[in-house]
Amino acid sequence: MSGWDDLEAEPTAFEPDQDRVDLNLQMAKTFASAEGQKVLAWLREFYLEQPCWQPGSDSSLGMFREGQNSVVRDIENRIRKAKQR
Repeated sequence: MSGWDDLEAEPTAFEPDQDRVDLNLQMAKTFASAEGQKVLAWLREFYLEQPCWQPGSDSSLGMFREGQNSVVRDIENRIRKAKQR
């Protein structure tokens, strides 16, 4: 579908988006190995387990850091969803 047809299509909110499901499975597979687990642990330690902002720092640093953190959280959430399938 393209153009106006997309606007008139029936909603598919109750059907899983296959691309999203596939990506979740790919993430889970990528980080399932021992090496992948080490990389994920490093991402968690380097990004999530560090302060987002410290007193005296520019407030935009907190927003920047939360953006970094959201990438790691997204990876972990996708892995969790793939395992729930």
